Amino acid sequence: MKRFLPIALILTGCANYQPIVDTKGVDMSVYNSDLAECQAYAHQVDVVGEGVKGAAAGGAIGAAIGAIAGAFVGEVGEGAKIGAALGGAEGTAYGVAGAAEGQQQIIRNCLAGRGYTVLR
Repeated sequence: MKRFLPIALILTGCANYQPIVDTKGVDMSVYNSDLAECQAYAHQVDVVGEGVKGAAAGGAIGAAIGAIAGAFVGEVGEGAKIGAALGGAEGTAYGVAGAAEGQQQIIRNCLAGRGYTVLR
């Protein structure tokens, strides 16, 4: 359950990420408009889709590893089920986190392309 809270937070706030920008000499009304446009570009990253892809890949790998581990105790099917569940959850987290980082990078690149000095 602890794993899903960060995912929920990422899903709701990634593209609202606000990088640290050197604002010396910057017209803040223009900056805020540019930031909103860059955030709109970042919304084009399919966070949910990346999470689903990660879940599928993680589930498949987890099932295989679980089946191998289960074979040692005579419970191949049970091991595969547990491995798929754990791998799917882990894969979802990695997929969503990667998409969130991608959104943040889009915002940083977009602002830098518009002439802002992005510090972080």
